[in-house]
Amino acid sequence: MAIVETERAISEGEVGELVADLLRRFPPAKTKPVDFLGAQFDAGLAWVHFPVGRGGLGASPKFQKVVNEAVAAADGPSSYARNPIGYGMCAPTIAQWGTGDQISKYLRPLFTGEEIWCQLFSEPGSGSDFAGLSSKGVRDGDEWVVNGQKVWTTLAHLSKYGLLVVRTDAQAVKHAGLTAVVVDMRAPGVEVRPLRQMTGEAEFNEVYFTDVRIPLSETLGQPGDGWRVSLTTLMNERVAIGGAIPRKASGPIREAMKLWESLPEDEKDSSVKDELVKLWIKAEVLRLTNIRAGQNRRMGTPGPEGSIGKVASAELNKDTYEFCVDLLGAKGMLYGSYAMVRPETAMSFDSIPKAFLRSRANSIEGGTTEVMKNILGERVLGLPGDVRVDRDKPWHEVPRN
Repeated sequence: MAIVETERAISEGEVGELVADLLRRFPPAKTKPVDFLGAQFDAGLAWVHFPVGRGGLGASPKFQKVVNEAVAAADGPSSYARNPIGYGMCAPTIAQWGTGDQISKYLRPLFTGEEIWCQLFSEPGSGSDFAGLSSKGVRDGDEWVVNGQKVWTTLAHLSKYGLLVVRTDAQAVKHAGLTAVVVDMRAPGVEVRPLRQMTGEAEFNEVYFTDVRIPLSETLGQPGDGWRVSLTTLMNERVAIGGAIPRKASGPIREAMKLWESLPEDEKDSSVKDELVKLWIKAEVLRLTNIRAGQNRRMGTPGPEGSIGKVASAELNKDTYEFCVDLLGAKGMLYGSYAMVRPETAMSFDSIPKAFLRSRANSIEGGTTEVMKNILGERVLGLPGDVRVDRDKPWHEVPRN
């Protein structure tokens, strides 16, 4: 497991000076996105809390907001927009669990978007019960031979690499027999099939592995560490999905406000305005909560509190876009073409009806709302956990579909 440095005594002002210098030397308007992002990584401004030389400064993670706001204000490129799964989920996992060689090989091209990443966790028979997965990895000399199926894999059709968790010990209890590896998505035996969504797009995929050979050197952590490795990924995923700190009155609530402002005065019903104000308040409370959570966050794996933002943002997004569709009236039923498209980015919206449809997935991806509530109840509030009859049983004895 990689060693993560402790925080350095670097100030917010010093981080601001580094960003200003980056923007002077590589003005976004005159610099190719890949070159700008490469320079940002080399300056330690990719993930400021990562160690020096690995895209970071060893600084407090709260200073990342300084970097992101300055780059966005200068119309600079975003690594998250180019490679959302890689940036928000896979990179923190590699930084914490990868070997020195893996970190040196993967982090920079991941950040620049030269190599897109995906996350291969969910399976048809074990979605919310991630530890129940059945894709199998068998050691053969200095390789793992992998067989199985994954589902709901975002951007797998574009990905060069994937973070894959497989079962390598069926005799162990289900949480203990898992191993995490980095898989080349273009290796022999890897097949990616599109899953068409109700938006018409197929940003999700199902992935089949047939006798795929993965070098043992691509293991993250040790064999059997897969559950702990996956927790690093999942906690960061929940922060990436629900922990963003947008500008005040931006995002979905801004779309709702724009629609309201565009209505003729005689159509601005006071009861509807009350609904808009309630949504605005919820959006602001979520923004302030995420600011507080970000200030309390330390380097390493985020805590279970990240589930708060995930739950709140999922429900708020659905409510806000439903409100927007209602404001559109009959126009809200018009969508355009449902032609199947395999998009170049995830969660891209070019219309309110599309955003409304896509927001349905927010309460599923990254852990369902029901699972998030269980995590918050048990790990934050200290409530009694669900009855788990399979906790101490070897995986091969646990009933499955």
